[in-house]
Amino acid sequence: MSFVANAFFRFRHSLSGIGLALGTLLFAAALTPSLVPRTYVMQGILCGVAFGSGYGFGVFWRWIWHYLEMPEPYDRLRSRVNLIVGLICLAVAIVALYLSAGWQNSVRSAMSMEPVPSAYPASVCGLAIVTFLFLLLLTRALIWLGRYISAKIHRFVPRRVANVVGITLTVILIWTIANGLLIQSTFEVLDRSFREYDALIEPDRPQPVAADKTGSAASLLKWDELGRAGREFIASGPTAGEISSLTGRQTVDPIRVYAGLNVADEPKQRAERALEELKRQNGFDRSILVIITPTGTGWVDPAAMNGLEFLYDGNVASIAMQYSYLNSPLSLLFQPEYGAEASRALFTTVYNYWKTLPKDHRPRLYLYGLSLGAMNSEKSISLFEMLEDPINGALWSGPPFPSRDWKRITRDRNEGTPEWLPVFRDGAFARFMNQNGEAPGNGTRWGPLRIVYLQYASDAVVFFDSHAFYRQPDWMNAPRGHDVSPQLRWYPVVTMLQLALDMAFATTTPMGYGHVYAPEHYVDAWIEVADIDGWSEDQINHLKQYLHHKMTGEDVEGYDQRGG
Repeated sequence: MSFVANAFFRFRHSLSGIGLALGTLLFAAALTPSLVPRTYVMQGILCGVAFGSGYGFGVFWRWIWHYLEMPEPYDRLRSRVNLIVGLICLAVAIVALYLSAGWQNSVRSAMSMEPVPSAYPASVCGLAIVTFLFLLLLTRALIWLGRYISAKIHRFVPRRVANVVGITLTVILIWTIANGLLIQSTFEVLDRSFREYDALIEPDRPQPVAADKTGSAASLLKWDELGRAGREFIASGPTAGEISSLTGRQTVDPIRVYAGLNVADEPKQRAERALEELKRQNGFDRSILVIITPTGTGWVDPAAMNGLEFLYDGNVASIAMQYSYLNSPLSLLFQPEYGAEASRALFTTVYNYWKTLPKDHRPRLYLYGLSLGAMNSEKSISLFEMLEDPINGALWSGPPFPSRDWKRITRDRNEGTPEWLPVFRDGAFARFMNQNGEAPGNGTRWGPLRIVYLQYASDAVVFFDSHAFYRQPDWMNAPRGHDVSPQLRWYPVVTMLQLALDMAFATTTPMGYGHVYAPEHYVDAWIEVADIDGWSEDQINHLKQYLHHKMTGEDVEGYDQRGG
């Protein structure tokens, strides 16, 4: 017992007073609301990381003070100041814990969710302490390693040189181990797991019998080559009968073509196989042709495509191609170039054939992508190559924050329009839409090429900002989106950590919020992009209600890999 007591005594006295004070303040700030509701597990880990960050800044500040040889306060004064500051910080943390349930309910209220009775402060504190201790011990182990290496080198070189070399070698060693052993091994395990999952043939999703379906016996693309997401996409679309029963019009079965990763090794070869299958099904005889860039797993959001197929009475052909087994965050982390390469290959293959067709005997051509698919779809085109014969438009939903064109258009938005729903010039080329439609201030005229970004103000995948570490993002300024908590505030360091966590859990929100895009909002977006008419307002509202009810049912076809 004495050994444990002595160890605890030494550990307690090794802690930094200013570090604990700053850590407690950041702990309290981490309890404030952000974009996505948090469980107590999410909240506890976030608070632990925030506490560790504040503690690290405090230790660094203390080290700078010593290094600059600034005067040290007397022990009695320092003890009293530490006690007063500690009590103040502790009081702030207690108040924040008391208010945390209300803060989380402000986010839930903005998303029409039921309030929670408690934020489980004891569990949050316990998880935060465990997280902080893990980070602290890991950091101290790395510091010990650096000092050990420096001490060995100090036998041969001066102390300061030894310190620099020791730190450098420690960083190189850690990076080599982390990148070569941990990251690559983790990637290989995840890739193998996702690949095996992708190859599983679902017994409740049989191979199509009709010869004009992708994956049928007559198809150029085999059923087992499509992958799980591809089979889901092919099997989940509405039939002509379903569309006709809602609209009362003459309809046809939509055409859906999908090429999985197993179709061919190279993206260009997969794209050519997909094009031949599209031609076999007479996809270029339809009114609308959509080139889809799926998410990382190959998932295509049925909320998007179902709406368009209803709006056009099934007279739609769509073509998609898988480029990864991993979900979007992992694909972006480990294979950032694969998606852009595959998306570019599919676009150029289809577009080059499409533009050889007579303009009055070919479908209108559009692009679609969600999340990572939106970013890669952006990268697939170049406006300069389409000047003579442009496509008709693009719908990109939930574009990730690094998206090239989205960033440029958002940055160059008209003065006075909010970042979460900008207006770009006269709206003839690009428009932004959310749950309430497009931004007021757009003109009524569209140009020959229509681009619509569908985004929610509560989507952290879109609005994550690494600069939130030290400055308030523009989208936090008033007025804010209706789905963002009015109690959200910016705090240095903490807000960036909150947004990073929000981004990781952006698909856990109800439909119509966060990174989960609702079919009724896709309907409005497609009406703008594809210039759809012939529908009354009552008919459109009826379609929206039907699609929403279908997508929120217990057994949602085509939604197994929500978010991708």
